Amino acid sequence: MALTLALLPDFLLGQIMPGTARSQSSASLSTSPASGSAPVIGGGVSAPPGYVLSPNDYVSVEVFGEEDLRANGRLNPEGNLSVPLLGSVHLAGLTLTQAAAKITELYGRDYLVNPKVNVMLLNYAKRRFSILGQVNRPGSYEMPESSPGGIDLLEAVAMAGGYTRIAAPERITVRRHDASGDHVFKVNAKRFTKGSGGGFLVEPGDTITVGESIF
Repeated sequence: MALTLALLPDFLLGQIMPGTARSQSSASLSTSPASGSAPVIGGGVSAPPGYVLSPNDYVSVEVFGEEDLRANGRLNPEGNLSVPLLGSVHLAGLTLTQAAAKITELYGRDYLVNPKVNVMLLNYAKRRFSILGQVNRPGSYEMPESSPGGIDLLEAVAMAGGYTRIAAPERITVRRHDASGDHVFKVNAKRFTKGSGGGFLVEPGDTITVGESIF
């Protein structure tokens, strides 16, 4: 009997031994992602560890087994996302894990028993910095997608066409606004080019001004 069964095609074996077919199917489902997952635009993006959400990030919220609770959208300028049943939920300033935990708590409080929530980053918000003064192409530039949280100062200068012949790399100012207020950093990038010091990270929203040499 064992030899006979071994020679049967899989679809007939499933009819003769339905329990076996069901157990194999269940195993494959349990190891695969949720079959009800919302489609990911462009395959999503690989967010760096600890990435913090900000306004205009495009995200997906999925609740396992609850297709009606899917939500895809951009965080509004205040950093909120409209989520089914919950309304506007503030997610800016949270990592993806923290955002999932927050939505899990909100659903579990009033609507669902032991909800399983996943928050995925589908696309970064456009993050820009400005560079002025003695560079060949001053203006506003978009952060590379591979470095949404910031880039090295020398990379920012290179994106702007490099220094002019009268630039003073030792006289660079970087203005930054964050939750704690406005900040101005005085940076001597000349030592970076000589390799004797560490770099300076330019963050989204920064304004860089490259000074002029004093003859």
